[in-house]
Amino acid sequence: MTETQVMDAGDVRRALTRIAHEIVERNKGAAGIALVGVVRRGEPLAARLAGLIERIEGHSVACGGLDIALYRDDYAVRRHEARASSISFDITGKTVILVDDVLFTGRSVRSAIDALMDFGRPAAVQLAVLIDRGHRELPIRADFVGKNLPTQRTERINVKLAELDGEDAVAIAKGDEK
Repeated sequence: MTETQVMDAGDVRRALTRIAHEIVERNKGAAGIALVGVVRRGEPLAARLAGLIERIEGHSVACGGLDIALYRDDYAVRRHEARASSISFDITGKTVILVDDVLFTGRSVRSAIDALMDFGRPAAVQLAVLIDRGHRELPIRADFVGKNLPTQRTERINVKLAELDGEDAVAIAKGDEK
């Protein structure tokens, strides 16, 4: 597989900074919002956004992680290892911003919404993604997008984050033609 880098660390930083400002603007501040990152790469992205929003608004924002493994419609096929969700705050009545690295078919977001409802009844759910690559199978749209990256279905988006991979980068991996 050949890989082409489409975002470097500076691009990721700028995209997250823009998303943080858009979240604050759309929600008229940070009061009443909470960020919940989809485990695995959505969780550190949510933590970064929470830090950025805190710098913009001057007060902290609740932030947690949500494991969706058991809610996925392909669980029986893929057998994802379940991890513990880390939502230590009440989401009832809050505007919850779900954060994920890549939006593709929309199935993971549907699973995340299902999982989120086990923690309470938010006033609203908004979606923030670093990459929107298209190819939706469900009627789901991100409210906040770092980069729209049209892809072919056969391509793969590889997101690397410093917290997990030692660097920030986004690349498209193309399979070798046969």
